[in-house]
Amino acid sequence: MIETDLLLTIKEASAWATDHLGKNVTSSNISYLIQYGRIKKIGHNGTTQVSKQELIAYYKSYNGHRELSWKNQLGGDLNWALSFEQYKEAETTKHVHRLHPYKGKFIPQLVQYFLDSHTDNFKKETYFKKGDIVLDPFSGSGTTMVQSSELGIHAIGIDISAFNTIIGNCKVIKYNFIDIKTEIKRITKVFKEFLTNSRILEFESKLLQVLYEFNNRYFPVPDYKYRLKQGEVNEDKYGTEKEKEFFPIFNKLVKDYGIKLKQDKADTFLDKWYSQHIRDEIQFVFDEIKKIKNTDTKKVISVMLSRTIRSCRATTHADLATLFEPITTTYYCSKHGKMCKPLFSILKWWEAYTEDTMKRLLEFDRLRTQTFQVCLTGDSRTIDIFGELQKKNSFFAELAEKQKIKGIFSSPPYVGLIDYHEQHAYAYDLFGFDRKDDLEIGPLYKGQGREAKQNYIQGITDVVNNCKKFLVEDYDILLVANDKYNMYPTIAENAGMQIVNRYKRPVLNRTEKDKGAYSETIFHLKRK
Repeated sequence: MIETDLLLTIKEASAWATDHLGKNVTSSNISYLIQYGRIKKIGHNGTTQVSKQELIAYYKSYNGHRELSWKNQLGGDLNWALSFEQYKEAETTKHVHRLHPYKGKFIPQLVQYFLDSHTDNFKKETYFKKGDIVLDPFSGSGTTMVQSSELGIHAIGIDISAFNTIIGNCKVIKYNFIDIKTEIKRITKVFKEFLTNSRILEFESKLLQVLYEFNNRYFPVPDYKYRLKQGEVNEDKYGTEKEKEFFPIFNKLVKDYGIKLKQDKADTFLDKWYSQHIRDEIQFVFDEIKKIKNTDTKKVISVMLSRTIRSCRATTHADLATLFEPITTTYYCSKHGKMCKPLFSILKWWEAYTEDTMKRLLEFDRLRTQTFQVCLTGDSRTIDIFGELQKKNSFFAELAEKQKIKGIFSSPPYVGLIDYHEQHAYAYDLFGFDRKDDLEIGPLYKGQGREAKQNYIQGITDVVNNCKKFLVEDYDILLVANDKYNMYPTIAENAGMQIVNRYKRPVLNRTEKDKGAYSETIFHLKRK
């Protein structure tokens, strides 16, 4: 029996946790712990309360305990200040940084730390100042370019992936916002008219209703999740049992509404990972986007569609990041602790993401400076940076040739970790971009064997050697990598450089499934 004097209201728990952890813990944070079964909800005179003892137990890994544990595992040279754990997710994914999902990107606070003009006990000198040009030869989703704009620094990005280039440039383009809003409104209007001829929305509404009733009965919130945390329920057995129990209900609705769950072929990514109804909707919206005359508007609304269709793949919520097998029926969802369903229409996400994207673009527009940011599509090992820049922006090219690039801030791919083209296969299928998988450095499909490592060392060395031709003489190169195979000393030596400093930082909460101790190093390279 929990003693009354140890019970706290949500507001009281928020204040206590804030003081206990030394950082802001909101009432919403406490509600989340209840919602997801981390702590138990206690009703008292109609007021939701929680146990202070349970909060203490939950937070025991904080207040330095995790820092000590990780340093024991990863080494005492771990710079915990560079974990940026004080920032909420909304701050690490602020404005255009969440314009489109992207695996393997670094948080903006890390970029800002090394690009801005501050110094501290670890960063004892500044590497860039306002008006400088910074280069990111592995631009990815464009984080370096975006933060450079905030700081008054010019930036050039390069990426082998045409779609990555689109994402990066769409974050930094100066838009005609009235035109974007007008086109979104037009497309949404005709899209809804298109859907009136389909029973799909009625089917989905009915399915949601019966799922809601079923989940309330068998997976009550938050009691079910709390029982899971306490080990009172065998999740695999119970979830499978309820899956089978709901199948007849789902199958009857599919039959009643004439829903086609699969396409007739599975030759491409779009064929395999989308239901027929979803595929038809994607094509309809894309055909409307093609009618847009303003090129910049067309690009950013295409990115909105790409973000939408990524969320509508026929997979479970737990497997969104790493796809396994297409799923076309309702299923027990371990992520949400209830029965969930695949999507049967993109409308909800289209409306949500178009609205969200507009807000993010407008927020960034208020913060950006009058500086140049351009991402080039090309191979950083061989690209003529100034020549290609001249084709995109002659004013920026003239500035770059005159003052040269001050340095590099980039996160190269990790050997054998990610296939960068494949993560956006749906976009390549839909938009028809040429794929350059064979030119990726260190892709997942080539593994982490001896040959893969040798090729990786050669690839990164070639990039650095090519890029340094466009840098000032006293350049600074900062590369972020988890160098568990100790390849960067060899890379530096092969490129005629020396590693003058290393900053080792913990990487917190990389994915929902991986909470283990993990670090990466920022290597500071200079000319020998």
